[in-house]
Amino acid sequence: MSVNDDDLNWRVEQACREGWPAATERVSDGWLLRRSGGRVRRPNSVNPLRGERTAPAEVLAVAEAFYADHCQTPLFRVPSIADEMDGVLDRHGYVREGGTIHLYNNIEDLAQVRDEQVAVSSAPTENWFDARFRMESYDDAERRIFREMTALIVGDRAFVSCEQEGMIVAIAFGVIRDGLLVVESVGTDSRFRQQGLGRRTVGGLVDWARRAGASAACLQVVADNTPGRALYASLGFSQELYRYHYRRKAIAQ
Repeated sequence: MSVNDDDLNWRVEQACREGWPAATERVSDGWLLRRSGGRVRRPNSVNPLRGERTAPAEVLAVAEAFYADHCQTPLFRVPSIADEMDGVLDRHGYVREGGTIHLYNNIEDLAQVRDEQVAVSSAPTENWFDARFRMESYDDAERRIFREMTALIVGDRAFVSCEQEGMIVAIAFGVIRDGLLVVESVGTDSRFRQQGLGRRTVGGLVDWARRAGASAACLQVVADNTPGRALYASLGFSQELYRYHYRRKAIAQ
């Protein structure tokens, strides 16, 4: 089911940005330029802010200079609730990638999954980091960037994990902002999939947020991630808010 609620959409937009903070952020006339380095797109992209924004052509020039100063390819995140950049980016050779969906539901409408074997911590342990890096094949620079990102998260947060055969094989973390649980970094070791571990882990995160007073939960999932969408549907994430995609500057070969 799709939901059309402008205020909720922008609350979710802000909560999700704060759920994955960037090392450097610069506001330019209603646009937020984010940079952290590494391959994760969200903290390395231009994002629209709620309210009045300068013309797309103007922010394009500012953004291209900003990322050139940091030796990065310009990247724009274009949500359907504020998609005015698309036309300008079409004319300047930016290609589309990474279509993603925002899913949402009230906390009382999500599945109640309480599993005592799911560990919950307010900070990531070394074993939690090791599991994340094993699942994502991070190099040394990306490991450093990810560690720095988690250290930037403030307020209510939880890092959850599930073990099998003496090691962590499923993880996630969550941040509560403005009463919204933002679900992040969900992953299961490829050797242990199809065992319900992802559902147990995310369910444990939702259980933590419910007890912490969150009123709703949201997450972002790549549109063609069929297994991920099935997992979230099984937990009750049945409402689609809006979608977004990225536009990256095409590099001449």
